[in-house]
Amino acid sequence: MTTTTLAVLVPLLPFLGAVAGLSLGRVSPGFVRPLAILPTLAAAGFAIAVAVRQGGGDGNGTPPLDAATQLTPTGSVPIDLALHIDGFAALVAVLVGVVASCVQIYSTGYLRGDARYPSYAALVSLFTSAMLLVVYSGDLMVLLVGWEIMGICSYFLVGHYWETPEARAASLKAFLVTKLGDVPFLIGLFALASDAGTFRITGVLKTVADGGLDHPTLIALLLLAGVAGKSAQFPLHTWLPDAMAGPTPVSALIHAATMVAAGIYFVARLLPVFAASAAALMVLAVMAAITMVGSALAALAQDDIKRVLAYSTIGQLGYMSGALAVGDRGAAVFHLIAHGAFKALLFLGAGVIIHAAGTNSLAAMSRMRGLSQRIPDAYWTVTVALLALAAIPPFAGFFSKESVLVAAEHTAFGESGAAAPGAAGWTVLLAGLLTALLTAAYAARLWLLTFRGRGSEVPDYGKQPVSMNAVLWVLAIPTIALGLAVGLLPGWFDGKSLAPNLTTSVLGTGVALVGGLVTYGCWRHTSALAARTPIGAVVPHPDTEPALAEREAIEIHTRVYGSIAGAPDPADPARLLLGPLHRHAAAGFHLDAVYHRLFVRPVLAAAQLVRFLDREVVDTYVRGAGTGTGWLGAAVRRAQTGNVQTYLGALLAGSVVLAIAAVLVAAGA
Repeated sequence: MTTTTLAVLVPLLPFLGAVAGLSLGRVSPGFVRPLAILPTLAAAGFAIAVAVRQGGGDGNGTPPLDAATQLTPTGSVPIDLALHIDGFAALVAVLVGVVASCVQIYSTGYLRGDARYPSYAALVSLFTSAMLLVVYSGDLMVLLVGWEIMGICSYFLVGHYWETPEARAASLKAFLVTKLGDVPFLIGLFALASDAGTFRITGVLKTVADGGLDHPTLIALLLLAGVAGKSAQFPLHTWLPDAMAGPTPVSALIHAATMVAAGIYFVARLLPVFAASAAALMVLAVMAAITMVGSALAALAQDDIKRVLAYSTIGQLGYMSGALAVGDRGAAVFHLIAHGAFKALLFLGAGVIIHAAGTNSLAAMSRMRGLSQRIPDAYWTVTVALLALAAIPPFAGFFSKESVLVAAEHTAFGESGAAAPGAAGWTVLLAGLLTALLTAAYAARLWLLTFRGRGSEVPDYGKQPVSMNAVLWVLAIPTIALGLAVGLLPGWFDGKSLAPNLTTSVLGTGVALVGGLVTYGCWRHTSALAARTPIGAVVPHPDTEPALAEREAIEIHTRVYGSIAGAPDPADPARLLLGPLHRHAAAGFHLDAVYHRLFVRPVLAAAQLVRFLDREVVDTYVRGAGTGTGWLGAAVRRAQTGNVQTYLGALLAGSVVLAIAAVLVAAGA
C-alpha cells in the first residue's frame, strides 16, 4: 500500500466509523463500541506508518508528501483535494490518533451506562477525522472544512449533558466565540489566496518566499483572530474554561489533540506568512505573554479541578504561540506534542479522581483523607503528569518548555537569525519564566489539595473500569520518555536543535522549584484549617457511574459553593499566595463581565429596540390596514339588507343623481 493511500485512510477511517456509528447506534447497539474504537485505532496505526515512511521529514532529506486532485473547477483560484505531509504533519497526526484512541477506549468505561453514548462516540470519531483532515490537508479550503467541522462537533460534545444549564450555556458560548474568530479568519484566507493565486499551501509558501504578498500584516492579523478563537488565546479564550461542563474524555480530546491544537498547528504550517510581518509577530508575542501569565494566575485560583487544567491548557498554548512569535515552529510543535500527552493524561486522570471523590471541588477533596490509596493508578500517573506540566526534569514537559525558552532567548539576544524582533523574544522569555513559576505553583496546589487531604475518609466508589486505568499508563509512557527523543526530533522539523541550554534550564527549573516550594509552605500553613473549617461537599451516591458522578457534581457545585470557579475556602493556599488578587483571578479577571457589558448588553438592548419597533410601529400599520379594511367591510355589509325595494330605490336615486349631474355638466358646456 502506498504512503499516499495510507495517508488518505488516516482521516477517512474515523469518518466512516462516525457514519456507521450514527447509522447503527439504535439498530445494533452492540456494534457501537467496536465502531468507535477500531477505526480510530487503525487510523493511529496508519498515521504511525506514514510517519515511519516519511523517515524524519525534510530534516533527514525526505521530501514532504504532496498529492492532489482538483475537487471542482472554481474559476481563477481552484480548490484541490490535496495532501501535504512533512515531519510536522506526520508527528501531529500520530498524536491525534493516539490520544483519540485513548479517549475512545476510556469512554467505554466512563460512559458505559450513558443512553447517548452512540451519538457521543460517533461525534468523537468525526471530531478526530476533522482534526486529521486539518493536519494532512494541503489546501486551505479543505483545511477550513475540517476546521469548521471541529467547531460544530465541540458544540454537541460540550453540550452532551444538555439537561444542565451549565452545559447548554458552555456549548453555545464555545460555538459563538470560536465563530467570532472564524469570520476574520475566513476573510484572511480569501485575501491570502487572492495574493497568492492559489489555496494550495505549497503555492502560498512559494509566493511568500518570492515576496509576492501585497498585504502581509493585514492577512496575518486576520488569520490570528481565527487562531485566537480556536486555540483559546487572549482575548477569545473565555470559552475554554466553561467547556469543562462537557464529559471529561471530551475535555481531554479538545485540550490535548484537537480543536485548540488546530490553531497552533495552522500558524506553524504557515509560519512564513506570519514571519513576513514583524508587526504580526509582535502582536502574537504580546498575545502569548498576556495569555500565559493571565491564565496561570487564573488557574491558581480555581476550585474546580477541570477548570484548573483548562486554564493550564490556555497557558501552555501561550507557550506555543510564544515559540511561533519568535519564529521557531519546531519548539512550538514539540511542546504541542509533549503537552498533548501529559494534558490528556491529566484530564483522564481527573475523570478518575472526580468519580472516586464524588466531587470536582478541590475544597471538598482537601477535606477527604485517603484518596491516593483509593486510586493508585490515577495517583501515580497524575503525579507524573503534573511534574511534566511543571517542567521538572527529566519529564517531557521540561524539554519541550525549555525549547521554547531557548528559542525566545536566542531571539532576544539576536542570535536566532529569524525575522522576529528582539522585543518579541524578551516578551516571550520574561512571560515564560513568570509562567513557569506560576505553573509549578498551581500544579503543586492541585496535587496537595487532591491527594493530601486531611479529613474524613473518602467514600468507597469501587474500582474504576480497567479501560480507564489502562489508558492512564499508556499516556504516562510518552509523558516520561518523550523528552529522550529531543535529539531525534530536529530531523523531523526544521533541523534546529531543541536541546535545553544551561541558562534557561537553571532559570526555568529554579523558578519552578521556587513556585512549588512556596506553595507547599503556604499549604502547610493553611492545611490545619481544612480539618477545622466545615465546608459543604458535593458527593453523589457511591453506586453512581463515573459520568453521572461528574454530571451531578457540575449541577450541585454552584448551589453549594456559589460560583463554579471558586469556593469560600480559607484553607486554600492560593488565597494566601494571591491575596487581594484571588477574587479577580477566580473570576478570570472579569473578562466575561466586560464582554457582557460591551457586547451582550448592547446587542440585547438593540434586540429590545427592534422588538419594540416591530410591535409598536410595524404591527400598528399592519393592524391599521386590517382595521380600515374591516370598517369598510362593515359599512358595505350594512348596505346589504336583502330588501329588493331598497335596492330599486337606491338604483332609482342613483339614476336621478347621474341625470342631474349630466344636465348640469351639459348646461355648463
